[in-house]
Amino acid sequence: MKIKNLTLGLLITVFAATSLASSGLEGQAAPDFALKSSTGENLRLSEYRGDVVMINFWATWCGPCRQEMPLLDELYTRYERVGFNLLGVNIDDDSRRAMQMIEELGVNFPVLFDSRKEVSKLYEVEAMPVTVLVDREGNVRHVHHGYKPGYEDKYLDQVRSLLRE
Repeated sequence: MKIKNLTLGLLITVFAATSLASSGLEGQAAPDFALKSSTGENLRLSEYRGDVVMINFWATWCGPCRQEMPLLDELYTRYERVGFNLLGVNIDDDSRRAMQMIEELGVNFPVLFDSRKEVSKLYEVEAMPVTVLVDREGNVRHVHHGYKPGYEDKYLDQVRSLLRE
């Protein structure tokens, strides 16, 4: 009985540790990429070196993405002038749906299109949304999987902290 309980406890501990583990990207250099934006120009992540950058992977079919985007836009509008940038990376196969959604929501931050999912693979995106915070030196500092109301407070704290560095 004791061995069975010990084994079960050990399995639970291992599962909890792996499910709470941070992304393998944290602490690594952010993989560089270039994608076409909603304005038609190509944008490259490395062009934002020196700024704090949030990369938000999203899709039109993702309810939490739709809920989160106006909040991210507020964060972008508030901190853009002090060295914060936000790149929304849409993974839909058809960019027209994404364009409709950003117009409907009134999003001002740059939206990029990753219809071939190449950048999503680089960033180990397996579910929507995924939000990555990159510091001024180009290193991934925080990775958030999913969205629930209140996450924006965590984003705000992390963005402010990175801007102060």
